[in-house]
Amino acid sequence: MKEPILLTPGPLTTSTATKLAMVRDWGSRDTGFIAINRRVREMLLEIAGVRESHVSVPLQGSGTFAVEAMLGTLVPRNGHVLIPQNGAYCKRIARICSILGRRTTLIDYEERQPVKAVDVDAALAKDPSITHVALVHCETSTGVLNPLAEVAAAVARHQRSLLVDAMSSFAALPVEGTFDALVAASGKCLEGPPGMGFALIRKSSLERCAGNSPSLVLDLHDQWVNMEKTAQWRFTPPTVVVAALHAALEQYLAEGGQPARLARYKRNCEVLIEGMTKLGFKLFLDARHQAPVIVTFNAPTDPHYDFQKFYDRVREKGFVLYPGKLTQVDTLRVGCIGAIDEHAIRAAVHAIADTLTEQGIRQVGPAAAARAASISK
Repeated sequence: MKEPILLTPGPLTTSTATKLAMVRDWGSRDTGFIAINRRVREMLLEIAGVRESHVSVPLQGSGTFAVEAMLGTLVPRNGHVLIPQNGAYCKRIARICSILGRRTTLIDYEERQPVKAVDVDAALAKDPSITHVALVHCETSTGVLNPLAEVAAAVARHQRSLLVDAMSSFAALPVEGTFDALVAASGKCLEGPPGMGFALIRKSSLERCAGNSPSLVLDLHDQWVNMEKTAQWRFTPPTVVVAALHAALEQYLAEGGQPARLARYKRNCEVLIEGMTKLGFKLFLDARHQAPVIVTFNAPTDPHYDFQKFYDRVREKGFVLYPGKLTQVDTLRVGCIGAIDEHAIRAAVHAIADTLTEQGIRQVGPAAAARAASISK
């Protein structure tokens, strides 16, 4: 049976070469694995353009592990974090800070709106006790793109520390502006398998973080010190994930790096939006704020629409969608990332169109009937 294409924000569809990189077993202390691990760390710094100033610290687990590790390690116990929030992952940062006992100040936005750098600037000017700003670059719950460069400039003007959650943007969107720490993960735009997060941290900042973390396993300072000393992870590494990420990184470079990856994702996004709007779906976001990573659509208003049944039928046709993550609006999300191109996106739109017809879903958008029949195979 053919594998389904994952139209999700991660895990996502990986290439055959990346899958094949996972069929070999590696010893965590094997010289070959140590060499791969070293190269992966170097390549991640090169993608961000910070090899001279920052260090790369990998960590087992999902992206949220890396986010919590960054906050616990970089923010001291008496630190104060400013969190502009316009989605579920910003709110998760606030929850992590609360659990860690770190003081927070929030700037709340409606989920359709991007963060405004002027608001960050004003908050920093008003409260000199704020030590860090935690920004989600691309808010995965909606796909809204927040202005990293502008926020970074505001933080730098006030000489505070910027911590960036770049889970859904790293390697596709350029890293603009200076930051003290940035975290991402293997199973997103790098197109590797899930299972490894990583932090790119300014070396001079990390050197001052000994003893900050309330956790043993999530202590990025301790992980870094040990890795520099022994070239090994403190605890059993996800060896096959690291090996597969190395293969994915080599493919990333061969494709043309960040500009080429972004161009492919942009084309996927354009084809997706064009096809879905022809069916009657309405974009949740203003197109100006839409990142070419994952697109949120308002769910059909037809009484025959049931997300689980709709999902199951599209899944039978070979495509995995993603449920919405908004609390007040019924939505569904379709990813543009992974080892896929516009042809896969067109096929997915056809599968969605067929499913609308089969399930008798006529009212798709809020003011328009579904036009599934208008898209021909």
